[in-house]
Amino acid sequence: MSEIRKIGVVGAGAMGTGIALVAAQSGYDVLLRDIEQGRLDSSLRNMDQILQRSVAKGRLTDEDRRATLARVETTTDLDGFAGVDFVIEAIFEDPEAKRAIFRELDRICRPEVILASNTSSISITDLGAATSRPSRVCGMHFFNPVPVMKLVEVIRGYSTSSETVATARAVAEAMGKTVVEVKKDSPGFIVNRILMPLLIEAVRVVEEGIASPEDVDKAVKLGLNHPMGPLELIDFTGIDVCHNVMQYFWQEFNQPQYAPPQLLRTLVRAGRLGRKTGKGFYDYEGK
Repeated sequence: MSEIRKIGVVGAGAMGTGIALVAAQSGYDVLLRDIEQGRLDSSLRNMDQILQRSVAKGRLTDEDRRATLARVETTTDLDGFAGVDFVIEAIFEDPEAKRAIFRELDRICRPEVILASNTSSISITDLGAATSRPSRVCGMHFFNPVPVMKLVEVIRGYSTSSETVATARAVAEAMGKTVVEVKKDSPGFIVNRILMPLLIEAVRVVEEGIASPEDVDKAVKLGLNHPMGPLELIDFTGIDVCHNVMQYFWQEFNQPQYAPPQLLRTLVRAGRLGRKTGKGFYDYEGK
């Protein structure tokens, strides 16, 4: 296992920002890439806000805050990844977009560098096949918000080597995460494979007029002791993101229970994409 000193993170959205932050807090040098400098600037501001809250609560010194931010370098040029030791891709959930990134990373990165995807559902085998190093491609599924959530699913594709899995596990654990290994590349892996049917049924309960969004969430939180209701979770994650994952499940499993409910499709078409307010379902007039 080669020493990992510098981690490249592709994508400066919520997940990429969180991954870059915990990596830098853990002592890794980080190269964060996005296609827009504005997103990179926003990502750095978000990191600083998170760190400043920790300083205010006495969990971190201001010196540690400054040292963490100093370990994060940003770029809009993917060619800079020629110098990284490990890559975590964290762009949006689109198979072709991810394959295109992996083809570019395969061209740019040194042959021994592991390419990991933060995908929540897309086939690792498929991403590995887009490269000349499928044995060095794996999944590392972090959970949102990354600085808070402890779990990382490390996913083995068909060609992923045991050494790659061991290295990815070591990197995640160095970030303070608890790792579970997904031994077989299957849509949704562990958590989303279990979660998606719950979310689908929650939407159908509202769609069929059985209960309001508020009461569905209240019932799940109080009856199942979940910290967040399923419809709140969809809105927090992004209606469009959940729709795309359900669509992928439906295509891969070819089973109708995974099909996105019509109400979810309607909300996507209505333009409520990526809502973070927790009110995407709550302001639905047909509830």
